[in-house]
Amino acid sequence: MKIKFLGTGTSHGVPLIGCNCKTCKSKDLKNKRYRTSIFINDNNTNILIDTPPEFRLMAIEYEIKKIDAVFFTHAHMDHIAGFDDIRRFNEIQGKEINTYSDKKNLKEIKKRFSYIYEKTQLGGGKPKVNFIEIKPYFQFKVNNLKIIPLTVFHGDIKVIGFRIKNFAYITDVSKIPEKTYKYLENLDVLVLDALRIEKHPTHFNLAQAISEAKKINAKRTFFTHISHSLEHGKTEKILPQNIKLAYDGLEIKI
Repeated sequence: MKIKFLGTGTSHGVPLIGCNCKTCKSKDLKNKRYRTSIFINDNNTNILIDTPPEFRLMAIEYEIKKIDAVFFTHAHMDHIAGFDDIRRFNEIQGKEINTYSDKKNLKEIKKRFSYIYEKTQLGGGKPKVNFIEIKPYFQFKVNNLKIIPLTVFHGDIKVIGFRIKNFAYITDVSKIPEKTYKYLENLDVLVLDALRIEKHPTHFNLAQAISEAKKINAKRTFFTHISHSLEHGKTEKILPQNIKLAYDGLEIKI
């Protein structure tokens, strides 16, 4: 299984508009962060998790030409704003694309993209998708790949994490329920939210993310959804040996 980090930034992205801090002005490409998303390939099954505003740019830059399924963690705009660009994959693949999330988030996504269902003139096209409801802790399959959705909390909002084989992806999280920890055992790779140095009401800060990573004890952990307060090189120096900052374009194999 290959995991490609398409974006690793917070909702503002990095650099931020109008910011002159060292991270935003850095020439290190690892400090250039699109909004958060990953792309998974396993035995020719391709899964996209979230469609941020830069999704079109990501797909071009990383030469994504086939998507079997789209998973949504939640319906905040930094995770769904690029959804319309799925229509290009409809053209390439000649079929609808299955899109998975829980009932509440699917309802919100349908509301935000209500034009998909409206009768309109022919033009550039609209995304053609099958919305499929999933439930936390109930396994489902995409082709032969088994996935377990997991509940985590983004402040008071329920967000979906995903376990696929010995890989787990958890972004936009400030609390992990006790039940979810059972599904995070024996991981080869964990991807986890780590927003900034200071505490935040709806995200793990760096210290909390390190503590949670140690508790979960995956063989390797990569932090994502990173703000400009975490400069890549400087932060890497203070992380435990098996914990790294992810960066846009990073590909890992399991």
